[in-house]
Order: sequence, then structure tokens, then C-alpha cells
Amino acid sequence: MDIQDTNTFGDEDLVKKVQHQNDMYAFEILVKRYQNKVYNICFRFMGDAHEAFDCAQDTFIKIYRGIRSFRHQSHFGTWVYRIAVNTCKNRLMSWEYRRTKKTGHLGEVPGELKGDSISPADEFAKVRIQERVQEAINMLPFDQKQVIILRDIQQLSYEEIEKITGLPSGTVKSKIARGRNKLKETLKDLKNEM
Repeated sequence: MDIQDTNTFGDEDLVKKVQHQNDMYAFEILVKRYQNKVYNICFRFMGDAHEAFDCAQDTFIKIYRGIRSFRHQSHFGTWVYRIAVNTCKNRLMSWEYRRTKKTGHLGEVPGELKGDSISPADEFAKVRIQERVQEAINMLPFDQKQVIILRDIQQLSYEEIEKITGLPSGTVKSKIARGRNKLKETLKDLKNEM
């Protein structure tokens, strides 16, 4: 496979190349396709750039170790998101993470990966809004947090969210509604501040 073929292969074809031919170039293409999305999911869950980076790396290590057992029963992207969500969930639940957060040894660095550049004033306002939204997301219970991130930030379909979380449709929709209501209440004063 040469470099011009990177866009002609779908995820499933690339996964099969990794599985059957141990094609590491195909795996590299998959990583490049998903690295920003995975990092951004991890950032939204963790609320910290360093932690998000660590979780994204752990996610890709788990993908590499498990890709040969991927059975193509769901879309590859759904499988990737499920691994990212579970990696973040496990990290958030770990004793060491909770102890470190309580003692304040993690640095808070705002920022998802971006592609555009904007004016410094607009960037400052955008960062302030993102910080407030991230603080509000961090206050949500994990079950609401995960569906809000997957639906409203990553813009995944309800069906994809059901597959990633293993929750039935009605539960997903009710958790999204409750999470949105909590966010709306928490962020109601944001318009007045800007």
C-alpha cells in the first residue's frame, strides 16, 4: 500500500490488513484517523490535557493489543470509542487518580486539539467558555457525562451510543435529557458573563 492509498481504504479494510497481514502501516493510518477524536473524548472525560493524553495513549495501546480479536460485529469507530470511554472510566475510578486529584498534583491545561486559528480575543473568550462548560461536564455523574460527551460533543448517533455504553435506547435518551438539564442549570449565568 502506498501513501496515496490512505483515503481509498475504509476502516474495515485497514483492520483486516492489520489482522491478516500484520500491516503496521494500515494500523498507523487508523491511529491518524482517530487520534484527535480519541484525544478529544478523553479530554472531555478527564478535564485535563495531560490526563487526556495518557488515556488516549492507553486507548491506542489497548486497540493495538486487541485489534486481532476485533470481530467486525460493530463499526471499528464504535469499538474505538468504547475502548476510549472505558479507559477514561477506569482511570476516573482508580484510587490513585482520585488521590492525586485531591492533593492537586495534576495541572489543568485547557484545550482540545484544534485545526483553525482565530484572533487572540476570540480565542480567550472561547477558552473561557470551554473551561466553564468543562467544569459543568465534570460535575455530572459519570453515566450522564458519558452520554452527553458522546452525543452532544462527539455527535454520535443514539444507536452508536447504545453500542458503546451497552445501555438501552430509553436509558440513553433519559440520561442525555437529565444531563442536559443539569448543564443548562449550571451554565445559565454564562450568557450574562460574556
